[in-house]
Amino acid sequence: MTLIDPNSILPEKAWQQGQGKVGLPAHQLERHNQIVPHGDDLPQRKPEWLKVKLPGGANYNRVKALMRQHGLHTVCEEAMCPNLGECWSKGTATFLLMGDTCTRSCGFCHIKTGRPAELDEAEPQRVAESVEILNLSHCVLTSVNRDELPNGGAHIFANTLREIRKRVPTCTVEVLIPDFKGNRAALQEVMDAKPEILNHNTETVPRLYRTVRPQAN
Repeated sequence: MTLIDPNSILPEKAWQQGQGKVGLPAHQLERHNQIVPHGDDLPQRKPEWLKVKLPGGANYNRVKALMRQHGLHTVCEEAMCPNLGECWSKGTATFLLMGDTCTRSCGFCHIKTGRPAELDEAEPQRVAESVEILNLSHCVLTSVNRDELPNGGAHIFANTLREIRKRVPTCTVEVLIPDFKGNRAALQEVMDAKPEILNHNTETVPRLYRTVRPQAN
């Protein structure tokens, strides 16, 4: 076993030369230098565009207060989106319809799973009122999965669209819908309400569905 002579080199010089701690066996020094970054290999600061700022500001507080006042949920909060502060500070949010509890437990999602509360049929009116108060030109609606409902809650999407059109006719509406368990009539009910944009996330490739989304296909 070869040891570095602590008298042959100053500790400061040893570090500068990347030799690690004085007195370590040579084979440990080699391993140490492979693992411990030094010089140009030291971690760099994150670029500004990658840093998440703490939420705050007048618009953020306004959106938060409005959601609480109207008893509404947003996917921004329930899914712990890191962009929440940025979006809310600009007065935008994605409404989460049909409560904050999902009947599914997808591996990538932070929304809680359980038995949802009774469906709130008055929710569409409160969403539309919030859209009007926020003076939105574009609104995004999504929802939890409600597999216990025959139509998956499709009528809530449709009714919310209609209520928004009544209050803010100029507002375009984008919907991000669940799969409704393949119920084509439910899909048609949403489409009949004529959203400007209709989205559905596949999330992953078919091979991984059983692992990532066991309750979907």
